[in-house]
Order: sequence, then structure tokens, then C-alpha cells
Amino acid sequence: MSDWKRRTQEVSFENLMPEMIATIKKHVEQYNLGPVLSDVLMCIQTDSEKARKGLFGSAETVYTGAVVTPRWLVWAHNGTKMKTVVISAQLNDIVVQDYAQTQFAKMIADSGINVSGKFTNVSENITAFIGVDESAAGNKFKETVIKAVQDAKK
Repeated sequence: MSDWKRRTQEVSFENLMPEMIATIKKHVEQYNLGPVLSDVLMCIQTDSEKARKGLFGSAETVYTGAVVTPRWLVWAHNGTKMKTVVISAQLNDIVVQDYAQTQFAKMIADSGINVSGKFTNVSENITAFIGVDESAAGNKFKETVIKAVQDAKK
């Protein structure tokens, strides 16, 4: 069982947290991504809560907003212990895998996607995790991103 309790919902980009919207727009402008937000296939927000564990553990909340378009995946995280961070990648530069299908899932239970490859604001190839729940919205997001990546590579 995951340490995180997640709640994923499908939202319009305009209904993400205001700070997240502003930071994503700034990222799009800073990296000259063009009209990336004009053709959204799906947008979600996931609220993740981690309960306090043990004597030295502390509770934490992380908010994730993610947008997938026919060419881009853009997502932002912020929370109780972090400022807003935005990451983006062209779909033809990444591989996306359902976290449940990875080796990590055997060690650490969770739900979401692993995104591996070249990201806009990182010089080397890396892997990032986007957590979503097992709801209809979470599963639809996983399927939408995986299909969009496959379609982008045709």
C-alpha cells in the first residue's frame, strides 16, 4: 500500500490552482514552447497526502497539475514542503510507462506513470514520476498520455 493517499480529478487548465497556472504559463514562455496549451487532450489535478509516519516523519501534501497535448506533456508540482516546479517534454522525446508495470512497483506500491527521456529544462535524460489515483480520471489520464506518446511517434 502506498504511503500517499491520492485524489485525481479531470479539470480544465483554467481550474488548476492559480499559482500553478501562472508558473506553467511562465515556463511555456521561458522555454518558447509556443501555443502548447491551445490543444489540450486532457488536464488533471492530483492532490496527494502523505500521513505522518514514525517519530521523525511529518505529514505532507503535494499538488500536481498535468496537461497532455498531441505534442507535449507539461506538469507542475507544489506543496507544503516545496515551491511550484514545472517540467515539460515533447512526446516524441519520452517513454511513458504505467508505474504498476515497472520494477519499482514491486518495492514501493503506488499509482501513476513514469516518464523517461529528454525534458525541456534538463540537460540529460531522466525519469520522473507523476502520481495519480486509480479512479476513472486517473486511469483515463494514464491511457491518454500513453496513447498520445504512441501517436506522436508515428
